[in-house]
Parts: sequence; C-alpha cells; structure tokens
Amino acid sequence: MNQKRWNEIHRINYLISEMESYYHHASLKLGISDSVSLVLYTIYDTGEDCLLSDIYKKTGISRQTIHSAIRALEASGMLYLEQHTGRTKKVVLTDQGKDYIQKTAAKIYAAEVQALDTWTDDEVDTYLRLLEKYADGFRQQVELL
Repeated sequence: MNQKRWNEIHRINYLISEMESYYHHASLKLGISDSVSLVLYTIYDTGEDCLLSDIYKKTGISRQTIHSAIRALEASGMLYLEQHTGRTKKVVLTDQGKDYIQKTAAKIYAAEVQALDTWTDDEVDTYLRLLEKYADGFRQQVELL
C-alpha cells in the first residue's frame, strides 16, 4: 500500500473514532451507557414500530449487549417487549420511556440536525453520496476477504 493511501485511511479511521467519542461523550453527559444510548437512539430513529431485530441490525453491536440494555430499560419501566409476528418482538415505549427518550436520544438527534444545518444542501448531498460509495466499496472488499 502506498504512503498516500495509508495516510488517508489513517485519517478516515481517526475521524470515525473521533465521531464515536462524541457519541460516547453525549451519552455520558446524558447519564446513560453507550449501549442504552444506541438502543434509545435506534428506537427514536426507527419510530414507534421498532422491532428488536431493527436494533440488532442498525447498531451493529452484539445481541448480548442489546439484551442487557433492553433488560435495564425494562427494569426501569422505560419499555417492554411485545410479541409481533412469529418469533419477532416489538419494542414498546411506556409513557415514562417516551419522556426519557426525549431527554436522551432526541437531544443527540437534534445535535446531529444542528450540525448538518451548518452545511449547504450540496455539501450534505456530496457527503452522503461519498459515504455511501465508500461503504459500498468497503463492503465489497470485505466480501472478498
């Protein structure tokens, strides 16, 4: 690999890690663990009809970690699991959970929106197009491993 590509990959990885650290810092400021933050964020992003499988797919973290976060949220009365179809389970927020999600995940979401609001529409479109292209190219290369 040439030095230029190595430097570019190093920069990409650094920026990805830096972004992850901002989400971690946001979770700390909101008084929640990273796993609970990801679960709540995914529910908020997906909407009222969030399936447990959506959380597995969208977070990319282990099922065991998701289950631990779900159990903690269930124990504190924020949500419960309901049978959906077959073996599929739906995550249902309680009224307390709906309030809590507004104090946590909705604030993170709003911060993301405010960050994007500093960009032009063309900058957002370019970023999304390039990020999708990179993700697709990387996915293809991972399949070849």
